[in-house]
Amino acid sequence: MNQPSAEAPATLPRDSLQSGNNTIAKATRLLSLDAYRGFVMLLMASEGLGIGRVARQFPDNPIWQFLAYQTEHVEWRGCALWDLIQPSFMFMVGVAMPFSIANRKSRGEGFNRLLGHALWRSLALIALGIFLRSVGRKQTYFTFEDVLTQIGLGYTFLFLVAWTKPKVQFGIAVVILLLYWGAFALFPLPGTDFDFQKVDVSANWQHLTGFAAHWDKNSNFAAAFDQWFLNLFPREKPFVFNGGGYLTLSFVPSLATMIFGLLAGNLLRQQTDSSTKVRWLVIVGISGLVLGTVLDVTGICPSVKRIWSPSWVLFSTGWTCLLLAGFYGIIDWKQHKKWAFPLVVVGVNSIAMYLMAHLFHGFIGSSFKTHFGKKFFEVFGTVYAPILEMSVVLFVLWLICLWMYRRKLFLKI
Repeated sequence: MNQPSAEAPATLPRDSLQSGNNTIAKATRLLSLDAYRGFVMLLMASEGLGIGRVARQFPDNPIWQFLAYQTEHVEWRGCALWDLIQPSFMFMVGVAMPFSIANRKSRGEGFNRLLGHALWRSLALIALGIFLRSVGRKQTYFTFEDVLTQIGLGYTFLFLVAWTKPKVQFGIAVVILLLYWGAFALFPLPGTDFDFQKVDVSANWQHLTGFAAHWDKNSNFAAAFDQWFLNLFPREKPFVFNGGGYLTLSFVPSLATMIFGLLAGNLLRQQTDSSTKVRWLVIVGISGLVLGTVLDVTGICPSVKRIWSPSWVLFSTGWTCLLLAGFYGIIDWKQHKKWAFPLVVVGVNSIAMYLMAHLFHGFIGSSFKTHFGKKFFEVFGTVYAPILEMSVVLFVLWLICLWMYRRKLFLKI
């Protein structure tokens, strides 16, 4: 989540970073990466534009139900557009890493200084994630499933991996996924007398069966870890379960997601033609989708985003590679850049947008109602008010990012 200068893309001096036997090109600022990041940030900040609430008024309308499905997280197994937001964040952290290292090395910074900065960034992201999760609570709410804390927990490891060769990076990612899969597979399944309702699993929950049951909600290896680990911190009441099934240890397989992003970043910095880069991203993307799907449907490893199962890593990486290929191909290869400006404005200030979306969202909406009337957003009818309200709030947040961009104000960690 390294934030750059607003000038895009600036060319930096050559450095000594290598990728296998391939010589790396000059460090450049990828406008496509900023646009991709901005696109994902806008999705996150939009809160689905309130489409889910509107869709509930049209339960028999397939179009509204499709839109609602895509703008909400799936309950457990499967994938919607909204489930690709966090994997995109994690993946882009990896993509940006080779560019960030090259940039800082070109300024004369050595390994120790860079390592210190990586450690600081890890701690800052973890603290920021906990702070945001604690807003409105009576005491600090220690939880580590937020995207910022997940990135922070893995960031220093990612930095160290970035100094190895691509083959080693790939091998580390594979080992991480295999070990994490093994930890879940070897963890004992709950007994027949296990009370799922005590861990917030309702009676009508569609349990995974057979071998796949090792990845069921709140009765798996990482859920047991959290019942021990999270109770080491002061809490209002003892931790028993996460209502959404999210897990602290998800940072381990999500580190593999970031490493795959690191490999993509290495690819984009090579002195090869852009068509070859796009082709490889597409090949890897399709391969990830196929392999992740096969592991899921066979029950070897269900694809569950909420617990970041290894099959989900592969499946979601497939989508992120395809999305990156699309943005890179259009913007940096074909040089169609002007349309991406609204996205870049947000992408270069992603930390600021993330904070504003969490802290200012309610304030902006309520302020419009205070000054323009309680029914201000009902101009198109009560049913569609959520869409108008979310759209207005998102536009205000974008205007703030534009104001910061024009004045070269960039929030960095």
